[in-house]
Amino acid sequence: MRTFDLAPLYRNTVGFDRLFSLLDSVGGVDAAPTYPPYNIERTGENAYRITVAVAGFTDAELSIEVKENTLTLKGEKKSSEASESAQVLYRGIAARAFERRFQLADHMEVKGAVLENGLLHVDLVRNIPEAKKPRIIPIAGATSGPKTIEGSTVEGAAQAA
Repeated sequence: MRTFDLAPLYRNTVGFDRLFSLLDSVGGVDAAPTYPPYNIERTGENAYRITVAVAGFTDAELSIEVKENTLTLKGEKKSSEASESAQVLYRGIAARAFERRFQLADHMEVKGAVLENGLLHVDLVRNIPEAKKPRIIPIAGATSGPKTIEGSTVEGAAQAA
């Protein structure tokens, strides 16, 4: 069974339409691109790192773009004159162009990218705005102060009697 019926969840949730449409669009595992390989790591409570194996690419041949919660990594190998004149007997190192997209959650920001030892590291952090963070709401109870009865306080009425 490779498909999931999410219809029961639609009836019991409000405001998660984007999440469910993403789950619907995932498709089969076989249809997912496999080049270049990558890892997604959690490096802190709100920090993440995407590591992509881009052996043979220089930083000039790679581009990173963030647009509307989508992180796009592109690589396009520029041909050099030395590689055109050389006769390749066996090509085991893939240097083909690629485009890899990652859907980012809300409030995710790209902090930076580093290319080292054939690995592209993209650091992400989730910055939740103050208005979206949980906060404690004080509860006003029945014993939180004097009660007013017909224009006078209960304490004032007890002293007058």
